[in-house]
Amino acid sequence: MKMIVGLGNPGKTYEQSRHNTGFRVLEEVLRKVGNPSLVRKFKAKVATVTIGDEQVLLMKPETYMNLSGEAVVEAARFYKIEPKDILVVYDDLDLPVGKVRLREKGSAGGQNGMKNIILHLHTQEFPRIRVGIDKNPMIPTVDYVLGKIEKEKRELHQKSIEHAADAAIAFAKQPFLDVMNQFNKKVD
Repeated sequence: MKMIVGLGNPGKTYEQSRHNTGFRVLEEVLRKVGNPSLVRKFKAKVATVTIGDEQVLLMKPETYMNLSGEAVVEAARFYKIEPKDILVVYDDLDLPVGKVRLREKGSAGGQNGMKNIILHLHTQEFPRIRVGIDKNPMIPTVDYVLGKIEKEKRELHQKSIEHAADAAIAFAKQPFLDVMNQFNKKVD
């Protein structure tokens, strides 16, 4: 079994925020695999689907971003999912809108949801997809990530969400190194 986790904050207030990019990618994955119903379990909204030959737990933690690790580790323990089989999708300030970057492992890079997942899993060695949201040094970081993508960048951001969703689906079917080689590129 594998797990795909989209990071974000629950509630209408945050729905279209930059910080909910991970949720939006997971919603796109859900759409592409037939819109299964989400149920509340493991401090999250989850659905179990089959992608290719693989059972996959799709998860949107409801703990708010900074406590995402609580939901992830609870589900991982229950299903005995190894960190290498947990894919986390999240927004990244250090990448421009339109850039999607896949990594097999690494630090949190300042992303608090990732910091919490690393803390709870006791390892940095799990795959992740980072989706660029840009940064604006003129706006405090918290205000920026909780704001909406600029109107002129929304189409490109949506394309990057779709690209990341395709990469997440590929993660369920093939080795992550192959997925990285296929999807690590700028979205046009």
